[in-house]
Amino acid sequence: RCLTLNSMENRVYEIELEDSIGDPNNPSDQFVVAKFYRPGRWSKEQILEEHGFLFDLIENEIPAIAPLKVKGESLHWLEDGQLWYTLFPRRGGRNPDEMNEEQTEQLGRLLGRMHLVGKSKTASHRLSLTPQVYGELNLNYLLEAQCIPGHIEDDYKKQAQQIIQHIIPLFEGVTTQRIHGDCHWGNILWHHQNGPSFLDFDDMVVGPAVQDIWLIIAGRDQEARIQREILIEGYNTMNSFDRRQLILIEPLRTLRFIHFSAWISRRWEDPSFKNAFPQFDSEHYWQIQLKDLQEQWLLIKDAEHY
Repeated sequence: RCLTLNSMENRVYEIELEDSIGDPNNPSDQFVVAKFYRPGRWSKEQILEEHGFLFDLIENEIPAIAPLKVKGESLHWLEDGQLWYTLFPRRGGRNPDEMNEEQTEQLGRLLGRMHLVGKSKTASHRLSLTPQVYGELNLNYLLEAQCIPGHIEDDYKKQAQQIIQHIIPLFEGVTTQRIHGDCHWGNILWHHQNGPSFLDFDDMVVGPAVQDIWLIIAGRDQEARIQREILIEGYNTMNSFDRRQLILIEPLRTLRFIHFSAWISRRWEDPSFKNAFPQFDSEHYWQIQLKDLQEQWLLIKDAEHY
């Protein structure tokens, strides 16, 4: 049996096998998850660096869902479809709706351990999370694609360029390493007995550690700040977090906004994207994007909230 799983970027399926891949008494071992990578998005080398990070995590006993190796290989080529694909074990759990103080500290410790492993090797083929890559290149693509309505385009361009040029110096001298890159709650699986584990490293990048921290605790209010401090406290018991990186939270959030619009634009001919983001080619969508950039500019200039 084959069940389609929810994934915008790739094609992912849960497949029931005739024979167990592990413990025959464990129902989960009767299934695998097949991930077919979107053609042209990542090179073979980039995908293997994603897998390498996952294998490093497993080797260091950090709970993550790493690929299965078939005949010694984790990445396979489907000749007929011209697709790279990978098989993963199926693991149970849920995405957390909220975390109490103990769980937040536990996740912080786990994230600190993950980043220690991330520091141990480089990933020369993966993208770097910088204002130039996630800001300038994505902005240039949006302008070249002419997807921003004409009467909004100039204001959007000027505001984005103003932010990008302002934040470039903030990233200078910042330590970067292998990180998850998209470490929001939807990519954390919480098992009632085994606790949290990380999944979906498809957007793994070389970037500052704070990227994974702010995505877990994305809010700006006082409650979110307190919870982030608890997460960092747990992190520091396993790894040393450079608190100077906290000033990058709003710049990184802004880069994510620009990157997200470019991501949709690059895939706009895919019917699933038109169904999921029907407002993308509307004036209303871009008015909201411009307003968000304007709000981000005010936040970035106001360093007191850090």
